[in-house]
Amino acid sequence: MATFFFLSFLIFVHSSSAEPFIGVNYGQVADNLPPPLATAELLKSTSIEKVRLYGANPAIIKALANTEIGIVIGATNGDIPSLASDPNSAVQWVNANLLPFYPDSKIILVTVGNEVLTTNDPNLVYQLLPAMQNMQNAINGALLGRKIKVSTVHSMAVLGQSDPPSSGFFRPSYEPALRGLLRFHRDNGSPFAINPFPFFAYQSDPRPETLAFCLFLPNAGRVDWVSGIKYMNMFDAQVDAVHSALSDMGFKDVEIMVAETGWPYRGDSNEVGPSIENAKAYNGNLIAHLKSMVGTPLMPGKSVDTYLFALYDEDLKAGPGSERAFGLYKPDLSMTYDVGISNSYPTPSTLKPTATIWCVPKAGISDAQLQSSLDYACGQGINCSPIQPGGACFEPNTVASHAAYAMNLYYQNSAKNPWNCDFSQTATLTSQNPSYNNCIYPGGST
Repeated sequence: MATFFFLSFLIFVHSSSAEPFIGVNYGQVADNLPPPLATAELLKSTSIEKVRLYGANPAIIKALANTEIGIVIGATNGDIPSLASDPNSAVQWVNANLLPFYPDSKIILVTVGNEVLTTNDPNLVYQLLPAMQNMQNAINGALLGRKIKVSTVHSMAVLGQSDPPSSGFFRPSYEPALRGLLRFHRDNGSPFAINPFPFFAYQSDPRPETLAFCLFLPNAGRVDWVSGIKYMNMFDAQVDAVHSALSDMGFKDVEIMVAETGWPYRGDSNEVGPSIENAKAYNGNLIAHLKSMVGTPLMPGKSVDTYLFALYDEDLKAGPGSERAFGLYKPDLSMTYDVGISNSYPTPSTLKPTATIWCVPKAGISDAQLQSSLDYACGQGINCSPIQPGGACFEPNTVASHAAYAMNLYYQNSAKNPWNCDFSQTATLTSQNPSYNNCIYPGGST
């Protein structure tokens, strides 16, 4: 049985078709990155609406001024002792790194430390909550507490169990620290941020079915043997495991934020999984899944804030080759591969822009997956009476036929973006009219 232990995610986006829950990580462990102003222009040409920095680089923060791109800035692990011991240190940090740029630069969140609990440094762990409290108090003192929140980012290793997702819980050794942090999140309305990477889950279990599950590709699914829920991708399973862990501690109302998630396009010869095809499939399908707003089985109908890892490669990072090959863009600002985040979302090449199109299930999709899509579509307020007994589209009385009608009707009543015909990668757009007899499928142009 494959473990769900290794997952972690986060995302934000910009433009007229922007999605507020899709973002990107902008790391700087590199010596070949383009100038900040060039990066700001690049981001403005995409649907990315939020950017996470690992520090508070003033040149980058200033370059993002007046772009309306949300910015996450960070205090490092090394800053934590002084922030915890002296409230004035937090005031000085805010005065130096936040106030000179806000509101022209749209700073939305400050992270204090990165994966602190799993450093297993008892002093640092003890100091984390006081540092966060002092930081939030300093922000409140500047009368920005309602607009700028404080969080910290965790490794998935804070979980003691993530499989099955409904039984996720935190490691008991971390619970005392987590309880204080979660009270802080609840009291301040800030998110619990975590870093899941399905890529590492696949490396630990490199079977074809695991790869399909991680990349949002057609697969048999994995049943949570406690709840009976069938999961069709690793992302949903991991996020729901975190949700279950929060619920287990009495904090199910705390929002989850995926601070990092991605897939490398290149790696060393002994690494399993890195490739252009896999990276494009993971990131592209994840974005489509988020844009569909289907949510996860335990948190349906909404998409968790997610930051893609990463904007650029970081060529000075240590470790295996894959560590230096997560970038969506190259230093010359060209795409490494296309995941559909440019402002002009490409029309499917087989469809003319003015063609009448319909949304239909892909071939080979199981009845269980189709039933899930059918239930979701009809639960979104569309009129499913034609597939009820006596309706024009009731016959043939099969899950496949009813799902096809409902999925298309949902699409036609949506903004008709390609991701509105996603349904966890079980549907596709077509210019062939699926209507039959007296059963008329509404159609629309792209």
